Amino acid sequence: MAKTLQKIGGAPNQGKLEVVDTAGVCSIKLDGVQVLGAQGAAVADAVVAHDINATFSDTEVEATLDALGVQINLVIARLEAAGIIAS
Repeated sequence: MAKTLQKIGGAPNQGKLEVVDTAGVCSIKLDGVQVLGAQGAAVADAVVAHDINATFSDTEVEATLDALGVQINLVIARLEAAGIIAS
């Protein structure tokens, strides 16, 4: 079931807002592009406590940066899935 509202003003056939209910999951589309979808799973907090000292190796730095990259990619994937940013 889709409920469609027309935007007031603007050119004809522009500004079409749809609230779509698919099997109990709602999403919002603007001009056919999903801009808001179902809430995704939480992304775990990144580890922020690191001791940088004389024994902190390059391997530890690389592992820390890799773990941070994974968290950033999870956030990007959630934003894409919800339609907040393009994929």
